[in-house]
Amino acid sequence: MPRTIGVIGAGQLARMMIPAAVELGLEIRVLAEGEGMSAALAAVQVGDYRDRETVLAFAETVDVITFDHEHVPQEILRELVDRGVPVHPGPDALLYAQDKLLMREKLSELGLPVPDWARVESMEQLDDFIAEHGGRAVVKTPRGGYDGKGVRVVAHGHEVAEWFTALAEDGRGGALLVEELVEFRRELAQLVARRPSGDIAAWPVVETVQVGGVCSEVIAPAPHSAGKLADVAADIALTIADGLGVTGVLAVELFETTDDRLLVNELAMRPHNSGHWSMDGATTGQFEQHLRAVLDLPLGATGSRDDWSVMVNILGGPAEGALADRYDAAFAAHPTVKVHNYGKDPRPGRKVGHVTAGGDDLDDVVYEARATAAFFQD
Repeated sequence: MPRTIGVIGAGQLARMMIPAAVELGLEIRVLAEGEGMSAALAAVQVGDYRDRETVLAFAETVDVITFDHEHVPQEILRELVDRGVPVHPGPDALLYAQDKLLMREKLSELGLPVPDWARVESMEQLDDFIAEHGGRAVVKTPRGGYDGKGVRVVAHGHEVAEWFTALAEDGRGGALLVEELVEFRRELAQLVARRPSGDIAAWPVVETVQVGGVCSEVIAPAPHSAGKLADVAADIALTIADGLGVTGVLAVELFETTDDRLLVNELAMRPHNSGHWSMDGATTGQFEQHLRAVLDLPLGATGSRDDWSVMVNILGGPAEGALADRYDAAFAAHPTVKVHNYGKDPRPGRKVGHVTAGGDDLDDVVYEARATAAFFQD
């Protein structure tokens, strides 16, 4: 069995794979983008993940490759596969996480529910779509956006004029993705994990709360989701995982619309913020499950340990000092809450950690999680 896992990218997701690997007796090695990153504990090489020679040299030191992010260029991923390196998820799947236009095309081809959308190459095309969809729409750059970046709600094409200019200056053609502005009741996320051999396991569907395009809180399971909603959410994610050949953890972000539909918003082919609750709240957390999946090991049970689990992100951190400076007061006030520190310097809006709480009364669990997170934010 492969025992050395290589992770490209050294953010907090790679960091949280480390204890899962240690518990399973596996070696984990990280290709970091720079010194002192969140996953520095396992960083064995520092270099550019867009550089062919850097990635190929790193791959020679490990048995299997996986990722902290989806940004490694396709040509490098395909060369790894051609050289016989196990890559999970593989380039044929990652393609749809790297390009939102391709993702929309593929999901539509699979017959999955998505917002009405179009490929637009000019402000005139964008204005036509806006006029046909109630005077406002959501515009996205197909590549590179996350946490609200590369996404704008607009009423006129000129509001993204610089994006069209950038496409023209790139010289390779291209287009933007425009979608209807969905009237939704709330946002949900469905996580699944899939082995290369095809076995799949799904966690409970969760409710996510976004602030400024960044995930702030997660409630597991999503309130009032038992029955049909949970079944539909799981079916959507399972269909995507199989249809795209995803291996590892897949997160499907969903809109629950005001007319009781579920629409696919975004995909992430890696552990995801909406699954952090599972580290303490599920029988098998997403980071352990991801490692099991990429090694093609039997997947763990995904049931909840408590009636309710709540995750709250620590955004920004303290104005002065480090998160650890607040441990004494936070731990004394909330001894049942788990704190996860990403080892990052505090900065406005930055995800520097999260807390998880569990119990049988949702109001109490939400209070415990929010109150604990508040100790670390000024």
